[in-house]
Parts: sequence; structure tokens; C-alpha cells
Amino acid sequence: MKSVFIFNKIRENRVLKNRCFRIPLFEQYFQHSTFALLIIIFSIGFASCERTAEPRTEALMGTVCTVNAYEDGTKSLYDELFARLHEIDETFSVTIDSSEISAINKAAGERSVSVSSDTAYVVKASLSFAELTGGAFDPTVGPLVKIWGITTDHARVPAQSEIDAVLPLINWRDVSVTDDNTVMLKRRGMALDLGGIVKGYAADELTKILKARKVRRAIVDLGGNIFVYGKKKDGSPWRVGIKNPNDPEGVPSIVLNVANSTIVTSGVYERFFTENGVRYHHILDAKTGYPAASGLLSSTVICESSMAADALSTSVFVLGKESGMELLRRMRSPELSEIPGLHAQALGIFIEEDGSISASKELDGSLEAPAVKFE
Repeated sequence: MKSVFIFNKIRENRVLKNRCFRIPLFEQYFQHSTFALLIIIFSIGFASCERTAEPRTEALMGTVCTVNAYEDGTKSLYDELFARLHEIDETFSVTIDSSEISAINKAAGERSVSVSSDTAYVVKASLSFAELTGGAFDPTVGPLVKIWGITTDHARVPAQSEIDAVLPLINWRDVSVTDDNTVMLKRRGMALDLGGIVKGYAADELTKILKARKVRRAIVDLGGNIFVYGKKKDGSPWRVGIKNPNDPEGVPSIVLNVANSTIVTSGVYERFFTENGVRYHHILDAKTGYPAASGLLSSTVICESSMAADALSTSVFVLGKESGMELLRRMRSPELSEIPGLHAQALGIFIEEDGSISASKELDGSLEAPAVKFE
């Protein structure tokens, strides 16, 4: 995990029409208007009278998703946003048998699978990030995720022989994506798991809807993948807390002041299990087959692209602070601008096992935290 209703439309429309138009001016106007003009005016009036709805929360994509569009948050807006989330979940979930990712995995080593442009785009993006990070992010980690079962009710430490058997199946170079939207895994037993990037993609898709709807401000929270859209009503930036990994339910370790950005954190404290007194977290190192041991408790990435921040937060956690910070510095190179989903600088915040905090120097002045080392 990254840390951070049906109404009777006919009756609703009648009530809304009566409320909006049962006044003398409108009655006189409608008596002398053509039918076509009546329809146009009614549509405009209906839109202007739509009530603000409560923020919406649903269980989707293996987590809890919440969207708050404040004064612009109407039922129709939330319906559109969550319909898109359902569509993405049904396309990318590895636990939904009819999903496109499940179809790709079933056909591994046998044939290519025709997929939607959404799936082809995200798979291409995941391969770009795999190459960029030297495999620290690898979308073919599915077989390893399965034997650990950390996000299930049968989590366990697999035998070394099990790990050794699946490691050869994890290689992003054995995935092909064609321009006509077909995807193939080249060897039997391979499996895609896009859980480290698809919530970010979903957050980016929701912000497109917010922009198209001219929403002024909103917070999108997809299981801790946060996108703060716009600014607060008074024009000030949002204040986003980053959890203390040693006390995730307590006071945040860091408060970040930010606007129009995504904040994605990968940490040891959200999804884990304990066996024989040892904690095993869900961020797996595809090279060793075990939970990443990089000296970090959490890594946070701030970016304009939530998909990029999603993939990068996992990658820098696996790489560790020094290599992770260097990777984020490389993101500013012009030659990387063609990577899908990455169109802006990515900044980082790292909390190490000894409690020390490091952050990208560009965040100086935006963080509220004790003793931060800016690099």
C-alpha cells in the first residue's frame, strides 16, 4: 500500500425542475418559448441547481479510495470519477479473472493478447520505468508476489527453493508490447503485477476528469496515493502529513506544503506480516526475492505525474537513499522526457532506519520537520 448510491432519477428531476423553475419569471418565459428552447434552458438550469454531495469513499483496487472535490463535488462528478476507477480496476486487477492483466498472465509463453489502449500504455510505461531503474521496479514481479502472499490471508515466508524457482521468471525484458496494442509474456509462468504503478495511473486519470469539469480544488486519495488538485479556498497550499514509520497512527513525522502535485509514499509499515519475531513488508526486491533491505523505513516522491511517483517511490525504496536520490536527480535530464507519464521533476523524502530524514533540496521551505538534511 502506498501511504495516504442510487437515487430515483425521475423523481429527483421532477423535484429539481419544480424547485428551479416554479417562479413567475420562468413560468412566463416557458409559456412563450419554443419546445427546443425550453429544453436548452431546462438543461442549463438543471446543471446550475445540482447539489454539492458528500465526499465519496469506496473500496477499490485493493484499497480504500476517497475523492473530495469540496464545493464542486456533485453526485454526477463523483459518479464519473468512480466509474473510471471501477473501469481501471476491472482492467488491471490480478484478482479479477476477466481482467486484461489476467488474460495476459494466462497466455504467458503461448500467445500475445490484444488489449485496450489503457493497458498497452501502462505496460509500456512500466517497462520504461523498469529500464530506467535497472529493474528496481519490475512489472513481472507477479510470481514472487504470489508465493509471499503478503497482501492475502495466507502470507508466509517461502522456502528458498520456491524463491529460486520463480526468480528466473522475473525479467521485464521478456515482455513485448506492439504498436497495435498486443502484449505477450515470453515464458510460461511469468505474470504481470502492476500494483506498483496502476494506482498512480488511476489518480492521473481522475485529475483529467477534474480538469475537464473545471473543478477548482480536490483531494484524491487512492490508498495513500495522494493527489492535491489546485489550492485551498484561501489560496494557500495543502498541508500533507507523511507518517512516522515507527508510529504510523501517531503525529506525522513530516508536513509537506504543496499544490497541484502528487505525493506517494512507500513504507515498511502498511502491508506486512510477522513470523518468528521478524517483520516482512510487501516491497519486494526482484533481485533477491525478499523484502527490500535498503536501510529505509519509507520513501516519498513528489511529482506532477502520479504514475511516475508511484513507480519511483517503490524504486527508490529498493535502491536506498543514495542511489534513490541520484535516480531522482536524473529525472531532470531532457532525454528522459519521452518516458510515459513523466513530464516534470520528481523530488524525494527519505526516512532511514535510524530516524534521520533527507530530502531533495528543492523542498527546502516546503517541509515542516525536525533536522532535515537537504541534498
